[in-house]
Amino acid sequence: MFTKYYCLDTNIILEDANNIFKLSDNGSNLIILPETVLDEVDSKKSGFDEINFQARQFARILELAIVEETKLIDGIKIVVLKLEQPQDVTIHIISKENYIASSKNIAINIFNDRKILEIVTFASSYYEHSIEFLSLDIMARIRAISLGLDTGTLTGTKSDEFDFNFEKNLEIKFEDLEFIDGGSIYDFDSEYKPHNFSYNFKVKSSDQVVLASIENEKIKVLDESEVRDQIVTPLNKEQLLFSHALNSPYFNVLIIDAKAGSGKTLLALSGALKKVRKKDYQKIIYIRNSIESLDKGEDVGYLPGLEEKFEIYNHPLMDSLDYIVRADYKRKKSNKQGFTPLDEDEANSRIQDMITNYAISTMWVGEMRGRTLSNAFIIIDEAQNMSNKTMQMVLSRIDSSCKVVILGSNNQIDNFYVNKHTNALTTLLKSTANKTDLVHTFAIKLQKVLRGPITQWAEDLFSNENGK
Repeated sequence: MFTKYYCLDTNIILEDANNIFKLSDNGSNLIILPETVLDEVDSKKSGFDEINFQARQFARILELAIVEETKLIDGIKIVVLKLEQPQDVTIHIISKENYIASSKNIAINIFNDRKILEIVTFASSYYEHSIEFLSLDIMARIRAISLGLDTGTLTGTKSDEFDFNFEKNLEIKFEDLEFIDGGSIYDFDSEYKPHNFSYNFKVKSSDQVVLASIENEKIKVLDESEVRDQIVTPLNKEQLLFSHALNSPYFNVLIIDAKAGSGKTLLALSGALKKVRKKDYQKIIYIRNSIESLDKGEDVGYLPGLEEKFEIYNHPLMDSLDYIVRADYKRKKSNKQGFTPLDEDEANSRIQDMITNYAISTMWVGEMRGRTLSNAFIIIDEAQNMSNKTMQMVLSRIDSSCKVVILGSNNQIDNFYVNKHTNALTTLLKSTANKTDLVHTFAIKLQKVLRGPITQWAEDLFSNENGK
C-alpha cells in the first residue's frame, strides 16, 4: 500500500513539524510515531524557543487529523490517523502497555530511546516491510543499527554535498589592467556563476594579484587602503575580501562559512563599527544562537540584555569588543613614550562606552516575532546551530534599511535538532547557486586560522578525523 515506511524520532519533528509532510510525499509513504515521541513533543510545547514553536505547530497539525481506526494486538495499540489537509498524510501512532526497557539507573532520554526502538522493532515485524528509523541523534541511530534495524537521517534536498567556488583565481594580461575595474565579468570569465563573488586576478608573467568582487556582474577592484582603514586590519586576502563586502554599500546579505579562530566575528564587528561611525546605520544588533551541547538538545535559549546577561551569554561578542578597545588604544598610544596596556577596569569601562556610543544590543529570538528591525547593522552568529525556520523568522524581521552578516561553521554544530545538511547556514550557502534580484548576497569561506597554532592544530586534527 505504501512505498516507504518511516518511524520518526522526536528530533525529526522538533527540527521542523512540516517534516511529516515532506516524508509522507502526499500520502505515498507511511509515518509511524511511537507514543514516546508524542510525550516528548508534548513536553516541549511551553516556551519561546524554536523547538517550542515546532512542538505547538505539530499539535496544530494533529488537530486536523481524523482517527480512522484503533487496533489492539497483544498489548500493543495502533491508532490510525488520516490527515487530508493541507496534504494527504497517514500516521500510525503505536504504544505498548509494557516495555522491556527499564528506567532503573539510566537517564530518561536513554530510556525513551529504548522505548522508541522497541516500537520500531515491533513495526518491522508487524508491517512485513522494511521500516526506516529516522533520527538526527547518532547515538539513537547506532542503537538501532545494533538491533538490526534500518536507520537514516534527514539529508535535505539535492546537492547535499557542495563546494561552491565563492572565490576564483584567474590569470589576466598586463594590458587588461586598465579595463578590469568596472568591466563585465563575462569579458574575463565566460564560465562565471552567481556564486563566484570574489576573484583573484593574477597578472601574467608577474607576481601582481588584483583582488576584486563582482557587483551586478561588474568587476569592483578592492581599494585596499579603504578596506584596511578600520580598527581591526584584515590579515589575508580572504579577510580583505570579507572586509570589502562589509564596507560595500552594494552587498546587503553576507554569508560567511569560517573555521574557528579565523576572525569572522571580530572582523564583522569591526566592519559594523566603521559603518555606524560613518552614520550608514544607527545601531548594531548581535544575535547568537545560545544552544549548548547538552544531552537531548536542552537549550539555553536566546537571552537579551546589556548588563550581566549581555556578557554571560554573548562571550564571542564581548571578547571581540575587548580585543577592539585594546587594539584601538594600542594604535593611538603605541608611538608615545611610556605606553602601558589597558588594565581590566579601564578596558571594561571602554567596552561599556562603546556599547552605548554605537548602540550595540543583543536580541532574543523569542521577542523578535511581530517586530521590524530598521537601520541596523545586524550580525547573526552561530548560524550552523539555527534551523531553517528560526533563520526564516529572524530574517523576515529585517527591513531593507539593514545590512545582515550571517556567520557560522559546519565544523561546530551543537544543536541536537539540526545537522550539516538541514541547518540554516547550509541552506543559505546553497542558495547562492541561484541569482536573485531581491537581495545582493555575498559569500566567502575563511579557511585560515589566525587565533594561534593550538586552534589550527585542533581544527586540522578533528576535522580530518570527522571526515574519515
